[in-house]
Amino acid sequence: MRWTECSAGRIFILRLEEGEILHEAVESFCLKNNIDAAAVTATGGADKGSKLVVGPEMPLSSPVVPLYHELNGPHELTGTGTIFQDAGGRPVMHMHCSCGREGRSVTGCARAGVKVWLVMEVVITELIGCGSKRLIDEGSGFVLLVPDPE
Repeated sequence: MRWTECSAGRIFILRLEEGEILHEAVESFCLKNNIDAAAVTATGGADKGSKLVVGPEMPLSSPVVPLYHELNGPHELTGTGTIFQDAGGRPVMHMHCSCGREGRSVTGCARAGVKVWLVMEVVITELIGCGSKRLIDEGSGFVLLVPDPE
């Protein structure tokens, strides 16, 4: 386990509008508001055509090939994630969401492009005093969180 300690800073409430892409809107907001690290939650609607990463293709290979799922209609969404800067200093969101419709659900990473249907509420809690970054992990080839890499 690797860890670092930080404190809660500013708290922002966002209302995303129909058609916005969840991770793009949140990352853009963080960049404009100098948010380097944060905890993020989202609640609202995900539109038809939204895509989630739902695991690696099987059998496993190196590099890992992601498996995608595309929503076939509007879904209810709840998600939780984090924001940390990449090696270039840009905020990058990693959020896993569960999307449901008519008693069925799919869960996955929102990074593939979740499009807002009607409205989505996002709460961003800034994390202060944390030097954590998202850096390339040579072993897996993934961009992984590295708590306080200094």
